[in-house]
Amino acid sequence: MEVFRTAYVYVRNVYAGRLCENDEGYSFTYDETYLKREDANAVSLTLPLSEEIYQAKTLFPFFDGLIPEGWLLGVVSRNWKIDTKDRFGLLLVACRDAIGNVSIQEDRL
Repeated sequence: MEVFRTAYVYVRNVYAGRLCENDEGYSFTYDETYLKREDANAVSLTLPLSEEIYQAKTLFPFFDGLIPEGWLLGVVSRNWKIDTKDRFGLLLVACRDAIGNVSIQEDRL
């Protein structure tokens, strides 16, 4: 499976896992070290803590829900020159400082 782009997912500023866009859709995997933490929390109820690799043909609804909507989506799309249909690209640029406890980074910090 060829990976096109990778997003690093943080929960309360702690690295929690990797979201990948690949030739089959998307995958999300929790980091092994994160799973061993006593204070580890699931990214969402639909992606419970697990060693399994979650796979989907479309972007997981939880991550898609982090992307801005309405006029703010237009601003993000214009400023970063990203097509509004490129949900993964929008996630990478617009969700670095998302509201809530989950943030997305292009590079692992």
